[in-house]
Amino acid sequence: MNSQKSSNGANHFENVACPFCGLHCDDLEIGPSGDGLKVLKNGCAKAVAGFERPLVEPNPQVDGKDVSLDEAIATAARLIKESRLPIFGGLGTDIDGVRSVIALAEKGGGIVDHALSDGSYRNYRVMQSSGWVTTTLTEARNRADLFIIAGCDVQKMHPRFFERIVCNEASMFSDTPPKRTVVFIGEGLDHSALKGQERIGEVITLPVKAERIGEVLDTMRALNKGATIPGNDIGGLPRAAVDDLLARCKAASYGVIVWAPSSLGFPSADLTVQAVNEFVKEINLTSRFAGLSLGGSEGSTSAGAVCTWQSGFPLRVSYTSGKPDYDVERYSLNRLLFAKEGDLLLWLASFSPDLTPPDTDIPMILLGTPSIKPARTPKVYIPVGTPGVDHTGVLMRVDSAVSLPLRKLRQSKLPSAASVLEKIEAAL
Repeated sequence: MNSQKSSNGANHFENVACPFCGLHCDDLEIGPSGDGLKVLKNGCAKAVAGFERPLVEPNPQVDGKDVSLDEAIATAARLIKESRLPIFGGLGTDIDGVRSVIALAEKGGGIVDHALSDGSYRNYRVMQSSGWVTTTLTEARNRADLFIIAGCDVQKMHPRFFERIVCNEASMFSDTPPKRTVVFIGEGLDHSALKGQERIGEVITLPVKAERIGEVLDTMRALNKGATIPGNDIGGLPRAAVDDLLARCKAASYGVIVWAPSSLGFPSADLTVQAVNEFVKEINLTSRFAGLSLGGSEGSTSAGAVCTWQSGFPLRVSYTSGKPDYDVERYSLNRLLFAKEGDLLLWLASFSPDLTPPDTDIPMILLGTPSIKPARTPKVYIPVGTPGVDHTGVLMRVDSAVSLPLRKLRQSKLPSAASVLEKIEAAL
């Protein structure tokens, strides 16, 4: 339940949802600090950096010179109208922002793709081709007795994942649930958050190169079917370690394999995602098992969901023909820019200044946080507010199970991305 309390005229907000990673933790307490905000409770490093970012309200610009918002919107509309093939990228915004950018792309005849979709498509390809069995954050938190962290540094990506999902002292079904086993498959993965936690039993580390994780899981699938696998080395691991992991999976009452597609930055990484999910499906025939994909920063989960709702397809959709056209390769943002097929880029980044637009020589319309620093001066720059800080909004959580409301926490003149995009569309 959202709550807000006042102390000496200053607002303190409780049960605040955080928009700065895909978990969207909704238990934060935010209060005032001078002219800004301060995370008072339950914040991580990402939350502190986001909520405590100073409020700056620069003017819109055209060719680097200050202009009125109306003039910036009129110039942006003219550029889209004159463009042969506009590309609508970045998409770091909330659900309303994604709806608005898709509507603008449909009217302007452009292509839509998220900045982080290369990672997302390591999942989409598997889901489209063979399906999967996945769980939610809540289900994993309350039921799992075995977590396998496959190749992703969860602590860096989601600083509160272990605290909220793995190390919780109570569950829906017991105030004293049994201890959990956590297995890390990969190299250099941070498991410091598990130290000293009463809920954690064993912590096992299996040092495997990321590109060989699929080999380990495929071997475990074969062994589970009774196949004979020769040799004492599997994916760089001793055979005994793989046999032990398979035995733990078969004995688990509820096992979860956790991966993050954005962490699998090597060629054909979708095959590793497929190996994870094929293992989950097969072991689930005799043991209760599920997958859990992490990531979802910069609104990427919301962008994929809204695009599917609106067009019937995930990201990489073209509206140049007047109707949605989907092509996973042809309409990739990175490929379009590399091949110089687009002649205008509209880039949207309202959560973090780190989502900088690519260094391209085509004209650019930038709707971004005031602290964003593009490599080149955009043709049009319109500073926009951050959902969940400067204005209300809604985001999909990384497990796509729930949408979370975002609250306005401070007074700001910065417009929402959705309102700016709607005005551009109206001016076309």
